[in-house]
Amino acid sequence: MALKCGIVGLPNVGKSTLFNCLSNAKAQAANFPFCTIDPNVGTITVPDERLNKLAEFVKPQNILPTTVEIVDIAGLVKGASKGEGLGNKFLGNIRECNAILHVLRCFDDPNVVHVDGSVNPVRDKEIIDTELQLKDLESVETKIRKFEKIAKVGADKEAVKTYNTLLKMKQVLESGQSARAAGLEENELPFVEDLHLLTIKPVMYVCNVDEASAKTGNAYVEAVRESVKNEGAEILVITAQMESEIASLETYEEKQMFLGEMGLDEPGVNKLIKFAYKLLDLQTYFTAGVKEVRAWTITKGMKAPDAAGVIHTDFTKGFIKAEVIAYNDFITLGSEAACREAGKLRIEGKEYVVADGDVMHFRFNV
Repeated sequence: MALKCGIVGLPNVGKSTLFNCLSNAKAQAANFPFCTIDPNVGTITVPDERLNKLAEFVKPQNILPTTVEIVDIAGLVKGASKGEGLGNKFLGNIRECNAILHVLRCFDDPNVVHVDGSVNPVRDKEIIDTELQLKDLESVETKIRKFEKIAKVGADKEAVKTYNTLLKMKQVLESGQSARAAGLEENELPFVEDLHLLTIKPVMYVCNVDEASAKTGNAYVEAVRESVKNEGAEILVITAQMESEIASLETYEEKQMFLGEMGLDEPGVNKLIKFAYKLLDLQTYFTAGVKEVRAWTITKGMKAPDAAGVIHTDFTKGFIKAEVIAYNDFITLGSEAACREAGKLRIEGKEYVVADGDVMHFRFNV
């Protein structure tokens, strides 16, 4: 399952430094605005301790983690919704992403220029929110004009529902809130789906702090927490510069030693990727054999045939049954054969909802 997260923020807040930590692709990181002109795209592996644990028991030829695509998008400025700066390009790039990682500068450093002259992450957040909301409002109003006459006649019930949903969305956006705040019902979402609204996407606020604030945060972070408390958004505190140092270390042992010295249990980028999973309501199942142990990404609540289709669409079409072992049972007993002998291997049908960490084999016929 393709997952694409867009890293956004004002110019010079640490987006490209963070991107460099996340990906092998290297974005230019420089102390001036717009150093990233075109979006840089990197594919990164999702850290999952369970995958390595399974591999210890199975001893496969290959270990294949699941991946996430990260897009480093050019910095935004006031007026972007009207095409200022790189506005139109920025907004087009973000429209293609599944989720938004909104980087906010939460550190003081006179040597790093701020595009607005002072550090104020709440103001920075509101600048970007406003630009995205204005662009969404423009899209909604355009569609309203198409449906207004048809809806007022009242003969086309679908047109009336579309029109009413759009009016609800317009009211929310005009009040200075993001589309997420409209709280649309499941049956209303299809009426705005084609608009690919920017502010309906799930968002995580990434507070980029100095090294001293890596564990506890600071006053800037607390101000951000207060400003987003009603959004239902995730907040992650990270030190992009320190993450860059960790990423540059050669070995796992060196990285663990560095983390220990800083009093941290794992790199912040690992937490970021895990948060992104949570943000998109995703989970993982595994396939385990001598050739490979592999992680697969699915949406929570997905049934077995659709989960099989993540491997290949033919698996969905010809799905017969799934052989399922719970992850903890596999680790406790040590092998598929032991699980089978102990009665811990289950045969599940088309209605089975896949659980996070399931180890699965699919029976299919095409």
